[in-house]
Amino acid sequence: MYASREDIGYDFGDDSKVGSKPIKPNPNIDGGWAWMIVLSSFLVHILIMGSQMALGILNMEWLEEFNQSRGLTAWVSSLSMGITLIVGPFIGLFITMCGCRKTAIIGGILNALGWILSAYASNVHYLFLTFGVTAGVGSGMVYLPAVVMVGQYFQKRRALAQGLSTTGTGFGAFLMTALLKYLCREFGWRNAMFIQGAISLNLCVCGALMRPLSHKDVNEKYVVRCNSENNQAKALSHSAETLKSNGVISEETDKKEEATNEEVLDSVKHIETEGKSRSGKSMYGLLILKTASQLTVTVRKGFGIWYSSYFGAASLFTNRVFVAFIIWALFAYSSFVIPFIHLPEIVKQYNLSSQNNIFPLTSIIAIVHIFGKVILGIISDLPCISTWNVFLMANVTLVTCILTLPLMQTYISLAVICALIGFSSGYFSLMPVVTEDLVGTKHLANAYGIIICANGVSALLGPPFAGWIYDITHKYDFSFYICGLLYLVGILFLFIQPYIGKKQPQEKSTEEEQ
Repeated sequence: MYASREDIGYDFGDDSKVGSKPIKPNPNIDGGWAWMIVLSSFLVHILIMGSQMALGILNMEWLEEFNQSRGLTAWVSSLSMGITLIVGPFIGLFITMCGCRKTAIIGGILNALGWILSAYASNVHYLFLTFGVTAGVGSGMVYLPAVVMVGQYFQKRRALAQGLSTTGTGFGAFLMTALLKYLCREFGWRNAMFIQGAISLNLCVCGALMRPLSHKDVNEKYVVRCNSENNQAKALSHSAETLKSNGVISEETDKKEEATNEEVLDSVKHIETEGKSRSGKSMYGLLILKTASQLTVTVRKGFGIWYSSYFGAASLFTNRVFVAFIIWALFAYSSFVIPFIHLPEIVKQYNLSSQNNIFPLTSIIAIVHIFGKVILGIISDLPCISTWNVFLMANVTLVTCILTLPLMQTYISLAVICALIGFSSGYFSLMPVVTEDLVGTKHLANAYGIIICANGVSALLGPPFAGWIYDITHKYDFSFYICGLLYLVGILFLFIQPYIGKKQPQEKSTEEEQ
């Protein structure tokens, strides 16, 4: 295997000078307020991802209410889950301009609005807009900041912190399923969605807890990283030189933009000073002009950084190692979602319904999934263990289980496979850690936005694709085999990532000789 996760490191920035001065570590990094960030992220996963995994309760109510086909009705849930992840790259723009805290608060309001408006739905197509799009976009605006903030506040225990926060998905699946069942039984599905919308306003509280780190704190985190990971210095300096040669946003351009922005604001301040002697209406006009100028500057600068991250010379897509990671993400998520959808039908085919009713196989996956995230996080944080190797082994185990599941025809054998699926899928908590190792903390928001966007495409298209295969073959076996093979293709890209990264120094030396 590979020596360490630093072998595939590819940070966008020159951190070679960082660490020259001894700086006292900030107590909020790996401790203090960092654990409040974990709590906030944990609650976000309960309210968003847990609610989405419990949408089967509402799906039955919608089928009975609107008398539409199962396929059409199922798209409401698929849209909500898919859009939550697909909007990731665009949420990265909001984070760049407004920060994680403001983005999450706005997203919490939008998510609650989507639930409340859905309570007045007159048809399924109305739900597409209110619940699928509105609530889905709101969920994405809270979910991405929750993951990014944990990555910013933790260095030594990143994997454990991400594991603890993402266990909220498993807890949320149980809590929200029981809550929605109770609310639908007692008040009807419309009032249940209205109440759930009110509960979702707690996402704004979670967003308020996302206190941003100052630039000084971020620099201190880089110092800790450089002191603890000396082997990464060469890779960092090389990646920085490579990006400079490719034309990263130059300092001269930044200085010019800052000078222009300062001139605009200075002129506004000058006019404001002269206007003190004028009427109150003029003062209000000047304040509006000043606010508009500051907003324009913020939007312009944020959009420039966001655009360069995706399409400029410093684009994340110029990092071939990261592109291979994106290809893996396109096939990964559907292999975790498909068992949740098709297992009940498989149980019926094998006449195991009585045993499954006692302890459902999907519940086994959910319970073990919680422990898998925490345990894999603890293992990955051990000094002698590489996060990358743990991530690879978990993926290999998961794809093996997906391919062998159709061969199991007894409840015990299916329960063992489901337990392995739940444990190995705990690698989801390692995805932000691996992403940060690939691109660095500075680009984590945009990079992880791309990754969850790829996962969203997989979640949106995977289950319908598996259902389409069943309609043709009338067997669920082929759904697991084909999706498993596609997932295996994605894993192969994970294995070739280190070799892609090692080719870059050779290319650079060739350019220097020319």
